[in-house]
Amino acid sequence: MRFGYGTNGFANHRLGDALAIIADLGYDGVALTLDHHHLDPYAGDIAGQVSALARRLGELGLGVVVETGARYLMDPRHKHEPTLVSAAGRERRIDLLARAVRIAADLGAEAVSFWSGVRGPAVSADEAWRRLVAGCAEVIDVAAGLGVRLGFEPEPGMVVADLDGYLRLRRALGEPEPFGLTLDIGHCRCVEDDPVPECVRRSATWLVNVQIDDMRRGVHEHLEFGDGEIDFPPVLAALDEIGYGGLVAVELPRHSHAAPAVARRSLDFLRAASPAPAGQRLGR
Repeated sequence: MRFGYGTNGFANHRLGDALAIIADLGYDGVALTLDHHHLDPYAGDIAGQVSALARRLGELGLGVVVETGARYLMDPRHKHEPTLVSAAGRERRIDLLARAVRIAADLGAEAVSFWSGVRGPAVSADEAWRRLVAGCAEVIDVAAGLGVRLGFEPEPGMVVADLDGYLRLRRALGEPEPFGLTLDIGHCRCVEDDPVPECVRRSATWLVNVQIDDMRRGVHEHLEFGDGEIDFPPVLAALDEIGYGGLVAVELPRHSHAAPAVARRSLDFLRAASPAPAGQRLGR
């Protein structure tokens, strides 16, 4: 099991300091949220920053996935706006995602993760769906040209909120090879009908990125492990069973106030909850 930690949980740290702490704790990778203070994709010297970051990740031995859920990167007044389904400005979201794909290619990232967005009252359900399909198709074209995998994340409250929605979108797009799945383990407990380990097994064919956190049924709040309702050993066993080899990155965006301690506790918890290595299971 390859565990990572999300930089959105280190919002009060410089990126270099956050990466050093994550590596020192023993994580295998990082889920890097592009943001104004953590690798701003609109910076004039972004190419140089990406090159330096790629070298640093290599020095630290950290894998990386690129996350695109920064709250106020594009609009300082409205969280996450504009999105792929917004009444105005959706082309700005497409541009951000294309930038993220290019950054991911230069970093050698394992995936770029993104979501649909919340449908506002000025946009009908049919129009939101049309915009989402068209926008995803544009991003897929960029990703396919650069050999980058996409991980689309079902997000509670958004146009695509669950695995059924992801599969509907994948079919609408023609099931393109680069269009994989980001699965947030907490979201499974929040919105899915199936038990969380079954959600993992159902996702096996498309899974390219995993976010992990605790959560309660019907409440979209990312919690530390043990503060919610998820039984994690069967979840991690299911990931092992399907042969998932990507990062399993802790997603605690509201815990930056105590990031080093939370990151340490999280890794200790995940290691204790993980299946024994195959050799130990066989008594070797």
